[in-house]
Amino acid sequence: MNHFFDVSKMSAKQAQYEAQKIAFAPIVFQSVRVLRESGILKLLNESRLGMSIEAIAEQLSMTPYSVSVLLESSLSAGAVAKDGELFSGTKIGYFLQNDPMTRINMDFNHYVNYLGLYDLDKAVEQGKPVGLKVFGEWETIYPGLTSLPEKAKKAWFDFDHFYSDSAFEAALAIIGGDNRKRLLDIGGNTGRFSRLCAATLPTCHVTIVDLPEQLSVAQVEIEAAGLSDRIDTHAANMLDVAAQLPQGFDGAWMSQFLDCFGEEDIVRILSKVAKGIDDGGKVYILEPMWDRQKYETSAYCLINTSPYFTAMANGTSKMFNLGELTRCILKAGLVVCDIQDNIGFCHSLIVCEKKSKG
Repeated sequence: MNHFFDVSKMSAKQAQYEAQKIAFAPIVFQSVRVLRESGILKLLNESRLGMSIEAIAEQLSMTPYSVSVLLESSLSAGAVAKDGELFSGTKIGYFLQNDPMTRINMDFNHYVNYLGLYDLDKAVEQGKPVGLKVFGEWETIYPGLTSLPEKAKKAWFDFDHFYSDSAFEAALAIIGGDNRKRLLDIGGNTGRFSRLCAATLPTCHVTIVDLPEQLSVAQVEIEAAGLSDRIDTHAANMLDVAAQLPQGFDGAWMSQFLDCFGEEDIVRILSKVAKGIDDGGKVYILEPMWDRQKYETSAYCLINTSPYFTAMANGTSKMFNLGELTRCILKAGLVVCDIQDNIGFCHSLIVCEKKSKG
């Protein structure tokens, strides 16, 4: 499954070209993004015969100079094609304009990551999200999510929900098959999963554990959905060593949660979960692990999300592989009893139980 990113057969000339793509990547990214936002890409994707620079400039009230700069940079990326004096759309340009995943990834990287990643070197040295200062003086991004600039906030939640939402239905089928009655949703954010769980599994009661800032938003959504009798909340900062989890649950759910922490924190959190769930309880860990992907595209996206965690989110976490998470699970006193891959777009569901006392 993990045979991605093989460049062993690349010639020296090809390697040099690929190196230049990396060197100019920030410029190409912004050129193509502005090409999309300006409407040029849409025009070309809809044009059957192609369009000249002058025709595009006139239709969009832009200068020919501006259009030419964007088009030529985008040409180097394959986002547009050129035949004589006419430019047209390409398959790459089509996905840049119309593919939801591509649009969400691009917006996330522009509005959330772009400025802060300038300080990735400092974040790597210090083990802190140094780039986060472009938005505020929080220790991690999570308390500040609801206070981010509107476009950044939208891009962050769109990114988070796009990937997680695709996996919820399949994961709930597994949880429902295990007949869980009381479920902890740890790191439940605004309660998206919990509301779906309550609506899908009528005999399951859910408790969301998260920061107060997220729970205040979740509570509004829960009440609006008429689910206050099925979902409650418990405020806790899981980075706080003294933080306690409520007891008496036969299941714990964590969706894209453990990738928000370094390995030491993960072991500590999972140890609390292991102690808190009832005997016979199960722990469901939904994570997009790059080494469990079916396609190289998803592995590429996941690996390159890790620098966001380093520079912007917390300075210590990443998109983990299965070996890293398994190591943490075992140290916490849990055992892996099942792994289901290809859940949603790119997730795996790791189902754990307590280690037998015998």
